[in-house]
Amino acid sequence: MDPFDTGSGGMLRQPKAVWATAGASVVAFMGIGLVDPILPSIAEGLDATAGQVSLLFTSYFLITALAMLVTGFVSSRIGGRRTLLLGLALVVVFAGLSGTSGSVGELVGFRAGWGLGNALFVSTALAVIVGAAAGGSAAAILLYESALGLGMACGPLLGALLGDASWRYPFFGTAFLMAVGFLCIAAFLKEQPKPARRTSLLDPVRALGHGGLASVAASAFFYNYTFFTVLAFTPFVLDMTPYRSGAVFFAWGVLLAVFSVIVAPRLQKRFGSLTVLGGSLVLLAADVLVLGHGGHTAAVVCTVLSGALIGVNNTVYTELALGVSDAPRPVASAGYNFVRWFAAAAAPYCAPKLEEWADARLPFVVAAVTALLGALVVGVRRKALTHDAEEPRPRQATADGVTVLAN
Repeated sequence: MDPFDTGSGGMLRQPKAVWATAGASVVAFMGIGLVDPILPSIAEGLDATAGQVSLLFTSYFLITALAMLVTGFVSSRIGGRRTLLLGLALVVVFAGLSGTSGSVGELVGFRAGWGLGNALFVSTALAVIVGAAAGGSAAAILLYESALGLGMACGPLLGALLGDASWRYPFFGTAFLMAVGFLCIAAFLKEQPKPARRTSLLDPVRALGHGGLASVAASAFFYNYTFFTVLAFTPFVLDMTPYRSGAVFFAWGVLLAVFSVIVAPRLQKRFGSLTVLGGSLVLLAADVLVLGHGGHTAAVVCTVLSGALIGVNNTVYTELALGVSDAPRPVASAGYNFVRWFAAAAAPYCAPKLEEWADARLPFVVAAVTALLGALVVGVRRKALTHDAEEPRPRQATADGVTVLAN
């Protein structure tokens, strides 16, 4: 059945509960790149350094990493609907408080609370959408993929439009939109059955005892350092107005979405997951080297092009993480994301420090090295990653590839 079919069960003929959850998911994913175009404005408004402002990402993703041990524990006990509402409520509160910050320290703290709420929401949203959808999972997954792509692309754009007037407005705007999402989910989404088995806090850690999953997580750790060097440090290198920076990262987000959903599965089918991943990581290393060492135009072009490579990597990594071990998918995903999000927290902190120590080129040299280290792990641990990795599974890729940022 065509998921775009407007008939019963098609993507466009879903219950209100599915649309409410998908709409809130768009806003949740917007929150990841929302601050990109306004980082220089925040630094100026709060009289902060680039290193201090980059901690907005560090606090957000550090809490997100730790929350991976909690989300399954919580949702398996209180149910998906209550977990979504709890996450949304936390985002509304902390996004609103972020807009009132009087110092960079306050803003960093509020972003940490925001990260906890976002982790609770997005780690549960896909399962809720699939469970509430009409006509099977294919249309629901496609709708969720669309929400992810739209959110990642439009987050920087919203940050630029509202941030041009004041760096505080994007935070207030996000709080308002998430409040609308909270009301819609409360009104239209009914509670779904709880899982038959409750998830413990240590299940994700135990899952990492599998050599294949540990290898994927280690490689993804190095890759995510590169990814978030681009996301968190590049705005300072581009040194553009919020509008121009927002346009650059909007194009970046569009390529990320297209290559994650459409291109990556086709490359996997043709060349195999490990070959695609290794090649994409090497190309990403070359891309960030040129980004850091070329002129301004080269930096803009390489920033946009990195979205394509990041989209491919995100999909392949998640498929590997969810298929390489025998652990249940939610548990394997939580363990994998618990490791890799620590790199997302480290990169925004380390990149400005490296610039202070040397110059703006060094952070991108380090980012290129970490991308190559990720490729090296894939090559050295190829046998451990071969289980189900070289056999392309388009349906699983579609189902789980979108969760790489969600989880």
